[in-house]
Amino acid sequence: KDLTSLAIHFTKEDVMLLDDLKNNLKEYHPTLLLVAKNARDAVQNYLDYLIENEPSLIEPAGLGADNYNWWLKNVHLVPYTIEEIIDRVEMEDYRLYTMLKLEENRNKDVPDLKPVKSYRQYRDLVRGAVDHLMEFIESNEIFTVEENIDIEKYWAARKSAFRTGNDEMGVPDYFSYYVQREPVPHEAHEGLGHDFEWQRLDNDQREIRGIRRLFFIEWIRDEGWAFALEELLMHAGVLDGRPRSGREIVYEQAIFRNCRALMDLKMHTRILNLNEAMDFCVDCAPHGELLDDSHHLWYEARTTLRIPGWHMGMVIGKIQLMKLFRDRAKQLGMEFNLKQFLDHFISTGFIPISLIRWEMTGL
Repeated sequence: KDLTSLAIHFTKEDVMLLDDLKNNLKEYHPTLLLVAKNARDAVQNYLDYLIENEPSLIEPAGLGADNYNWWLKNVHLVPYTIEEIIDRVEMEDYRLYTMLKLEENRNKDVPDLKPVKSYRQYRDLVRGAVDHLMEFIESNEIFTVEENIDIEKYWAARKSAFRTGNDEMGVPDYFSYYVQREPVPHEAHEGLGHDFEWQRLDNDQREIRGIRRLFFIEWIRDEGWAFALEELLMHAGVLDGRPRSGREIVYEQAIFRNCRALMDLKMHTRILNLNEAMDFCVDCAPHGELLDDSHHLWYEARTTLRIPGWHMGMVIGKIQLMKLFRDRAKQLGMEFNLKQFLDHFISTGFIPISLIRWEMTGL
């Protein structure tokens, strides 16, 4: 039933987009108008079918705890059950909210960060954040950025995705709200966390570690690493010297990702249905008014059901990485070196964190 509701919602958007396309083609490319009309009518027919049959489509969408646990253990090599993951994610939620409130108290006399007012300001703010991250990583010896990693390749892709506050459906976008104020955490996630890793993957010729495999079994490592960088780099000092309230953004974005993880887990254990899960996210996230009935939240809910564990994986991957931090640091004692540790982690390639932990620690 929930998947049907999602399909109806997004198919309505598809009809709207095709109507806009038809109107534009009428003026600029009239020879393609019939093709666009046929496409629009086909999608409308599908929408009519979904609406007509929705009352009979009543099966639950979530995997159920048993299937989820089998999938975690046997496909993604995660050493926790869904029940254990819920406990860990909820503990993380407690921690993040506590840290956020401490930051807000610390910054109570600091002016709020103001959003940019133009595309040029947005571009300059984000480019400055990217350059700041690169200088920080190098000067503080956080990890090695190899010579074949091209920051300009990321920048070219990043520029093409610039928005001024609204997503493609004209609804305020949650992350854009923050990026317009302090983009460093977002660029750490998307640039250092994702784009650099994908460039490494393109350059990696190893037959197992250097490829994507069926069922994207390395995804928890991919998302966990990117998510972890937002907060880990803050604690390493990347926001020192920048407006202090930027630290609040790190926690606010992290709480939203945590809320999505809980939505994921509660939908697949069938504790929450679609509407309840979306209401939960609005209530759970800071500035939930930005999410209420937004295209962004509908998209994340669809991702939750179509790609089980996607949101959960960000949080549990971050937790697994921090556990590896602790275990390796205790093994090495005073010989622990941050750059050597992270370089070793990165060099292991695109494999599940449980295997990386065994390789690095023997545990």
